[in-house]
Amino acid sequence: MSKKQIKLGAPTKYQEKYNDQARKLCLMGYTDPELADFFEVSLRSINNWKIEYPLFMQSLKLGKDIADAEVTASLYERAVGYSHTETKVFNNQGEIMTHDVKRLYPPDPLSIKYWLNNRQPGKWREKVETDEMGNSENIIQKVQIEVVGGASKE
Repeated sequence: MSKKQIKLGAPTKYQEKYNDQARKLCLMGYTDPELADFFEVSLRSINNWKIEYPLFMQSLKLGKDIADAEVTASLYERAVGYSHTETKVFNNQGEIMTHDVKRLYPPDPLSIKYWLNNRQPGKWREKVETDEMGNSENIIQKVQIEVVGGASKE
């Protein structure tokens, strides 16, 4: 004898076009609860779609992986400092003139702290120490940043 599986509940609202929509939303930083809100379903439905529709799961993963990589690259640039060239536009007695200027952004201490706290928590985490009385005290390690290189004036 074989048992027939009986599906309970309302039919799924999932549509194949949701794969591409979900990928794009994840590129914009949407979380699973936000996806559920966008598609007007419950978070449970989103989790079920991940299991039942492998292409939906792949779309979410692709969008989230790309977004995370871009944010990681930006955080890294903020932590180590970066520069870029921008074009300034001037009006000189009715004549439009342009001039390229190199903008320098020094390392950002908060980005450095965040990066190190997460990448090397054994060395750089904020430690909570307790005394004999059980009182805790936050001890933050000091980070000294030295910017090496010539300063540029605009």
